[in-house]
Amino acid sequence: MKFIVLVFFILVMTMSVEASYILLPMDEESQTEHLKAYGITYWVLEKGVEAYWLLNYKGGSFAFEHTPSIEAECKIRGVNYQVIPNAKFASIRQDIADPEKNQEVIKLEKAPKIAVYTPPFNQRGEKIQPWDDAVTMVLTYAEIPYETIYDREVLEDKLAQYDWLHLHHEDFTGQYGKFYRSYHTQLWYQENQRKMEELAKSLGFAKVSKLKLAVIGKIKDYVEGGGFMFAMCSATDSYDIALAAAGTDICDVMYDGDAKDPNCQSKLDFSQTFAFKDFILEVNPLEYEYSTIDMAPSKRRQLKPESDYFTLFDFSAKWDPIPTMLTQNHTRTIKGFMGQTTAYDRNYVKSEVLVMGQNKSLNEARYLHGTAGYGTWTFYGGHDPEDYRHYVNDPETDLNLHPKSPGYRLILNNVLFPAAKKKKRKT
Repeated sequence: MKFIVLVFFILVMTMSVEASYILLPMDEESQTEHLKAYGITYWVLEKGVEAYWLLNYKGGSFAFEHTPSIEAECKIRGVNYQVIPNAKFASIRQDIADPEKNQEVIKLEKAPKIAVYTPPFNQRGEKIQPWDDAVTMVLTYAEIPYETIYDREVLEDKLAQYDWLHLHHEDFTGQYGKFYRSYHTQLWYQENQRKMEELAKSLGFAKVSKLKLAVIGKIKDYVEGGGFMFAMCSATDSYDIALAAAGTDICDVMYDGDAKDPNCQSKLDFSQTFAFKDFILEVNPLEYEYSTIDMAPSKRRQLKPESDYFTLFDFSAKWDPIPTMLTQNHTRTIKGFMGQTTAYDRNYVKSEVLVMGQNKSLNEARYLHGTAGYGTWTFYGGHDPEDYRHYVNDPETDLNLHPKSPGYRLILNNVLFPAAKKKKRKT
């Protein structure tokens, strides 16, 4: 009897030693829940377990030491996984280390604390603005926790509590998305303007545009101090436009109660922006466009939805790990999707900015990355990667129908990116 128990104990120990890693393959064929795989990896990091991001290996796979609880969580969330021996994982790492292979192993050390910048009156209990946000939808679907903040918290210097900041669909110029012509008679538009003016006044600002100017300054300080900032759709170009227009007034009377500066274009300071240069403002207050940054509709009309794609660049995993992380996917070709800001005319993108995704035929950039001080920022054009033309009041996309979405994977690459780097915040 003792002999049988001993043999059983040895077998169990042998199995535990051999089956010591969980691999989440992220290629097209092996994984059915790409988005939830990011959530598993985040959950593992929350538990204090180190994870590994295998860049360009089976679509950017994840791996971590095997435990029964992690395996059970993969089963619960429906994420495909493989249990592999320690020797097999060592062999994979050795193979990836081959200098001839465009692959790399990145250690993920800590789950980043996430903040989503969104109005307190646009959250689950009280939604005034009639649109959704791709980032909060995919974070919820992947079961990655986040907290919401807005102007008051930003001005109270609470950004320092977070590792990663997402700028929700926002107009930082104080022009309420330039929705005036189409929606100014709608109750939601009027209520949104009223609440924003109340907020500005309560924080000591005479105009919403002045409040936003103070907010973008704080966000810029956050990035330059070592933060990671991600923005989509109109939060990208309106952020840079507001930075450039800090010394002038670009808001017309229906937006802030007085006329815009007639010389506002000549007073723009492009040295203050993150991504864009030399753009021309759309000064017509009734035109649903901010500037020439957004690719001209006349050029985009030549594309049909079924032929609208952009291509991810292929970076060196060993020499350029950051853009390689941000472009991990099971395909290099991503379906296009529109938004108030859909794509960026490359003529207005600064030369030092890294273009990670583009439609070459239109000379448009879709996915940008850059550094500012000790931190980084990423701009992603379009509103919803799985809804080609998302209108105001349209229902939310059901991500249960798109668990493999390559467009949404780009968002989640940015979420995990800070975990791969120990942050050095400026004091």
